[in-house]
Amino acid sequence: MHVFIGGVMQASNAGKGIMDQGYRRQITDVLLARWPEVEVLDPFAMHPQSIEYDDAAAAATLFAMLDLAAGADLVIAYVPTASMGTALEMYVAHRAGVPVATISPLETNWVVRALSSRVFRDLESFCACVRTAGSVAELASVATVN
Repeated sequence: MHVFIGGVMQASNAGKGIMDQGYRRQITDVLLARWPEVEVLDPFAMHPQSIEYDDAAAAATLFAMLDLAAGADLVIAYVPTASMGTALEMYVAHRAGVPVATISPLETNWVVRALSSRVFRDLESFCACVRTAGSVAELASVATVN
């Protein structure tokens, strides 16, 4: 089972700053504690210095990560604020038939509503669901807000 973690990195920062990426460790830890066999695909772990990439490397990395999202078994999208890259990951996953479990307070946002199989209001409710879910697939099995 391949689980892709999409999530906000730069947000609306005009410079090279990135948002706190601690959510990626939290998601990875709770998934692996419940299902040790899961393979987590984390773009930030794969490319921690990507903010410094030149245009060609940035584009190649973006498109490679979109391919990973489209080929995953599940995409978990962490969207506490608008994120262009995460929206792209959600879109390609949705188009490929990959379920998208979104963690976001933006439950009325069209992108969140249209592309998510399931929406969790916050990381805590997502983690609570993981701890009780019978399978990884169950994380995206209900089209409701938790």
